[in-house]
Amino acid sequence: MDIELARAWVRGIAEAVERDRERLGELDAAIGDGDHGENMHRGFAAAVEAVDKLTAETVGQVLTKTGTTLVSRVGGASGPLYGSAFRAAGKALAAESAEPEDVGAALSAALEEVRRLGGAQAGDKTMVDAFAPAVEAFESTDTAASGEGAADAAEEGLRATEPMQARKGRASYLGERSIGHLDPGAASTALIFRALAEAEQG
Repeated sequence: MDIELARAWVRGIAEAVERDRERLGELDAAIGDGDHGENMHRGFAAAVEAVDKLTAETVGQVLTKTGTTLVSRVGGASGPLYGSAFRAAGKALAAESAEPEDVGAALSAALEEVRRLGGAQAGDKTMVDAFAPAVEAFESTDTAASGEGAADAAEEGLRATEPMQARKGRASYLGERSIGHLDPGAASTALIFRALAEAEQG
């Protein structure tokens, strides 16, 4: 990954979120407060503007700027979680370009930050259920196109949230009524990893 690929990734996320913001809102309305699509759209639109203006010297600066912008512009739990994840990844990539194993380590650091802040584990019906398998798949594919496997794994993780009962966040208040719905955080995580795969493919 180089600086321009990192910028392309952020732009790709923003485009994907804009296309899917209504679906993300509907998923969130079923088990949450319904604002996930709008929040993510506002945050990543601002992130694109911020990284386009940024004179970056490292890949990490692009990702850190993205994270900082998300924290300030995205409400609810998503802003701190995604913002901290991007900042953690950014701190791990302090060079003009990064090899796939470096990006894998940065994504792993991002996942650990999400787990630390949210306290969620696999099976809790959260973004971790898409994030964790995506990172595992990325790290197991040591090529310049690791994002494709990560995106597939994230989407599989998203589908696996449907029969789960939520154990974290607002959805957990619904108890068994949370069963039968996809988790909106896992859905946005799947968009983020698909955007990475598409950025890698140019």
